[in-house]
Amino acid sequence: GVPLTTLEETPELDLTIDGADEIDSQLTLIKGGGGALLREKIVAAASSRMVVIADSTKVVETLGRFPLPIEVNAFGLGVTRRAVERVMAATGSEPELSCRLQADGQPFLTDGGHYILDALFGRISSPEALSAALLEIPGVVEHGLFLELCDRAYVAGPDGVRTLDA
Repeated sequence: GVPLTTLEETPELDLTIDGADEIDSQLTLIKGGGGALLREKIVAAASSRMVVIADSTKVVETLGRFPLPIEVNAFGLGVTRRAVERVMAATGSEPELSCRLQADGQPFLTDGGHYILDALFGRISSPEALSAALLEIPGVVEHGLFLELCDRAYVAGPDGVRTLDA
């Protein structure tokens, strides 16, 4: 009985329920492992509340164990990649950056027709500063850091389900 609609028809949503690749204690998320990070962020931002459902392996003390997806324009990929590597180096990370590929070896394309660079930071001590630095790079469309968007997470583990609130 849930009516189907589009964001054009319904630009304000009451609730988004989604998963996450990583969750920290502040409910800062890494998302985009499936490749739809821009669309998922648009939907989350259009929602009054966002709830994440995940298993306990997704909860981390500090984000960065999972590679951070960075959606980039195909034009100027090399220039964009080098700029992302400089940001990674400035955070103290060894630049471990790869272009996401499909099974046939071709670049993975997002729903918007962009590429994804997967950046392995190892530890993201300041998600806000990293977000700002990445978004300043021409060619970066969006990244998988979800800051101040998640209100609650239900985390399933061996001892049952626990609730994390922002």
